[in-house]
Amino acid sequence: MDDLDDVLVAARAAYADRRWANAREGLGAAAAGRDLPGVDLALLHDAAWWLGRADESIAVGTDAYRELVADGDPRRAAWVAIGVAVNHLLRGEEERGLAWLGRAGGLLADQPECPEQGYLRHLTEVEAGLDGPDLEVAAAAAREVRALGRRLGEATLVACGQLGEGRALLRLGRVPEGMALLDQAMLAVATGELHPEWAGDLYCNTMAACVELGDIRRARRWTAATEQWLATVGEAVLFRGICRVHRAQLHLVAGDWGHAERDAEAVCRDLADIHTAAAAEGHYLLGEVHRLRGEGTTAEQAYRAAHRRGRDPQPGLALLRLAQGRTEAAAAAVRTALVAEPGHPLRRAPLCAAQVEIAIAAADMPTARKASDELTETATTFAGPALAAAARQAAGAVRLAGGQAHEALSALRDACRAWRELGAPYEAARVRVLLAAAHRELGDDDTAQWERDEAVATFTALGARPDLRTLADSVGAAPGGLTAREVEVLRHLAAGASNRTIGTALVISEKTVARHLANVYTKLGVTSRTAAAAVAFARGLAPPTPAAPPRPR
Repeated sequence: MDDLDDVLVAARAAYADRRWANAREGLGAAAAGRDLPGVDLALLHDAAWWLGRADESIAVGTDAYRELVADGDPRRAAWVAIGVAVNHLLRGEEERGLAWLGRAGGLLADQPECPEQGYLRHLTEVEAGLDGPDLEVAAAAAREVRALGRRLGEATLVACGQLGEGRALLRLGRVPEGMALLDQAMLAVATGELHPEWAGDLYCNTMAACVELGDIRRARRWTAATEQWLATVGEAVLFRGICRVHRAQLHLVAGDWGHAERDAEAVCRDLADIHTAAAAEGHYLLGEVHRLRGEGTTAEQAYRAAHRRGRDPQPGLALLRLAQGRTEAAAAAVRTALVAEPGHPLRRAPLCAAQVEIAIAAADMPTARKASDELTETATTFAGPALAAAARQAAGAVRLAGGQAHEALSALRDACRAWRELGAPYEAARVRVLLAAAHRELGDDDTAQWERDEAVATFTALGARPDLRTLADSVGAAPGGLTAREVEVLRHLAAGASNRTIGTALVISEKTVARHLANVYTKLGVTSRTAAAAVAFARGLAPPTPAAPPRPR
């Protein structure tokens, strides 16, 4: 045995022990001194993938594929082809990825029943089907993958089938059944029965499902479990980065915006050339952090970076436009985003929540009520705690904006309690602002002040400058549950401005001004501009009209 043989033996052992860097170094050194067989090139291709070296993994995988085909080893060649395909697909290179999957399919078409066929079906029929129009078809394919795994005694394939069917059922609203299947799949992961690359896929999919459902507590538990698993598999650049995405999402909910920002920046840096969708989500999360802090220019740059990588920047960008006073742009943005998601209620849920807020600001109560009703229906179907909290918040906001402060109280209290139990301080504080307005409208000024003080304390601790500014602007205690935009319109009206002048000043259309005024009249119980102006003067919302100078005799 020569020195290169020793190097190769040590590299194979390092690979078996999941010491990816050592395996890559040894296999690379061996490849520089001799022509490696396809099986060893396949190990080098895989080690490079674990280390996040996508270009190297693709190049070595291509060589391994050719060698294995030439050696008459179609199953191993197909397995490598699947790995090369995944590299391309994660980078958004769909045509190349599908071509490599086609190569794998061609090699496996004439083979007896084998695990590689099941993994190929999992990618092409189950995972691809989860984003398609017929989730029942994806669920059926997942059941077939699971059955194949059982016939072949392939535990990883069984778990993949359970995961795929579970996610399909979750999206169909069959939450208890779907969660039961995810729990079964994750039990196999926890016992160490699965191939590590597929175990990582199951962890990532389970975290994503919990976040999608708004099950924040379960998402936190699985994120912690994923971090523990990552400690056992070496560097695992891809899976570590995906875990950081979910960790950033959870930090954002928990009000730990500094950690959310750092995790999102790491994702953008580490996964830029490996996983386009995850990097795009990292940029979107950076946009959210900057928006909440009032850093509008930086937020817009982050949203643009997310969009460039294929991530719809909504509803964050729409809410940024709302904060900038561009209500019509915000309404148009969230409306078109909803049009683009006609059959995905879980994807529509955050858009609906944003549309409620934007529509109320635009005095478009029919749209606000419709979006709130859809959000309530989604929360009822999928039973996610965060979805339920958002639905109750939206329902309360709509009732409050419609002059139904008494009816709004119950929904807003439910929402505030739910957000607090979920450890979501920012959302709880936003609900407290609405509660303060409801109590004030009902004449309970003490409770209104307490709710407002709690909101101010939370916004100050978080650094939520836009929310603090909004609260400061509303110190005058708007009557009748008027929104901040309605108060602006009322102030201009009291100064004698026409609808056209008000629209120009606030950068909204005359039609929107008219809607705002209709709401103002209803909430104040008046029927004329003169009467509305009188209320504005009496409540200190507009300076009194100066007395006219005496006319010369």
